[in-house]
Amino acid sequence: MSLHPIWPLWAVLLVALPLVLVCLVMLLRRKDRQIAWLRRLGIALAVGVIAIGPSTMHTTASTVQSNAEIFFVVDRTGSMAAEDYDGTSPRLDGVRHDLDAIVDAFPGARYSIIAWDSQATRQLPLTTDARAVKSWADTVRQELTSFSTGSQVDRPLGALSEALAGAAERNPSNVRLVYFLSDGENTDGEQSSSSAQLESFAPLAPLVDGGAVLGYGTTEGGRMKVWDGFTPTADAPYITDPTNGGAEAVSRIDEETLRTIAEQLGVEYVHRITPDTVEGFTSGIDVQEISADGRREHVIYQPVVWPFATLALVLLVWESFAIARTFPVSRNRLGAVEVR
Repeated sequence: MSLHPIWPLWAVLLVALPLVLVCLVMLLRRKDRQIAWLRRLGIALAVGVIAIGPSTMHTTASTVQSNAEIFFVVDRTGSMAAEDYDGTSPRLDGVRHDLDAIVDAFPGARYSIIAWDSQATRQLPLTTDARAVKSWADTVRQELTSFSTGSQVDRPLGALSEALAGAAERNPSNVRLVYFLSDGENTDGEQSSSSAQLESFAPLAPLVDGGAVLGYGTTEGGRMKVWDGFTPTADAPYITDPTNGGAEAVSRIDEETLRTIAEQLGVEYVHRITPDTVEGFTSGIDVQEISADGRREHVIYQPVVWPFATLALVLLVWESFAIARTFPVSRNRLGAVEVR
């Protein structure tokens, strides 16, 4: 058992201690009223014990609160449905695996998700809820094929810039990690990556402390299923290429573009074609070091005041009856009892 005062210690000494001392003095001086003053001494002591807050340790919980802020930038354009990950699985399967694994590698961090297809949107603001990230990863799908307007890997640049700048302003000492997950394919309508002009991610480098650009897909490429929002994937047809006589379209990874983005951000590039460990691009960040100020062992104490509160209540009721009995009683002419 330990003490966790409900009142400040000075208040306990100022209020409870004088009451106890007065009751002790009166108990010794008033031999004819010892029962009454003994009762009052019990009330004063019970109140004093409640004030100093006797408590027992209820439970101990160890939590990690990291000052790492992780920004996932996820490509969900139609090409991410290409079936060339780990054999013939969609590239988004790799994204799901890696999102889960990265979250597990940084327990207690804060996570945010920015996704892009025909436009970039912040899917999840910074949160410590790892389950929210995993739930999003479990349900993420490619954009609706009918809404597709091509891929531009610099499309999330504005949203990411705003998110990083805001985080840096709110918590400048925090560690900010960016994980950019894409196949690097850059097409704007009929424009190929060789002719498209990309905005640079280099201005964001001072706001980024680590992370990686993760590339999905193969040079051989893969076919993509149509996604209309309701047809099961197994029954969906493959996307066709009208510029190639209606043949099935094939998407290929653009590693050159992905390496360029990695260089601009100041992080490494990693080609992800199988669900391997993520340790290679997460272990470089010392979780113990960045969470040293946030690691807490929470000891929860349960106040034990009810026995003393019960005793005080019983003694107060007794005191009330005792005081009531001292009031003089007389009868009026009609025989009614009057209390003076």
